[in-house]
Amino acid sequence: MPVLKERERKYVKSLFEKELAGEVRLVVATQRFECEGCEVTRSIAEELAELSNQIKLEVYDLEEDAERLRRWGVDKIPALLVFGKREYGVRYFGMPTGYEFAALLEDIVDVSRGTSRLSQTTKQRLSEIKEPVHIQVFVTPTCPYCPKAVRVAHQMAIENEHVVADMIESLEFPHLANRYGVMAVPKVVINDEVAFEGALPEHYFLEYVFHALEHRRGHEHRH
Repeated sequence: MPVLKERERKYVKSLFEKELAGEVRLVVATQRFECEGCEVTRSIAEELAELSNQIKLEVYDLEEDAERLRRWGVDKIPALLVFGKREYGVRYFGMPTGYEFAALLEDIVDVSRGTSRLSQTTKQRLSEIKEPVHIQVFVTPTCPYCPKAVRVAHQMAIENEHVVADMIESLEFPHLANRYGVMAVPKVVINDEVAFEGALPEHYFLEYVFHALEHRRGHEHRH
């Protein structure tokens, strides 16, 4: 049962023909007895891979391929990772459906080009980051502002190899939404220490990233 409607397939196919500049690997983590979200996520990735010969699909099993998935830091499913020339930290946990589907398409284009659409200023400041940054963006599929926050996070991951950015679908991972006190979406959590709500412009988002790094340095300094 295809997930994408015929109209969407036509649109995506022509988008990929016009915009893709290099090979993209869509890496899906699922399990043998698929959860509903796993099946939908895998189907979306399969359908996207059929629409361009630049897109290669890889499907892994959470148990059988545990070693490989652990190397990528995949600890929950469904997971969809978007890799290009290198293994970018562009990750979706939960179904990339609803408003998030548009973010996925833009991510695929950016990854194929190995560059993002962030401003030159933001790119320059991002290049100063030399230590690990983990960004989690909590979303719901019906939230129109969420993809904007996901995209800023994912573009930061494309620009800097120290940055790993996760979209986390709150309804599929309620225990995580609980742990981070997600009351409204998008909610962004950086290095488990700094959090904010809302889709902020990229330069404000970046300030929070630097704030999280300073927070960690201050913490290490005190110990």
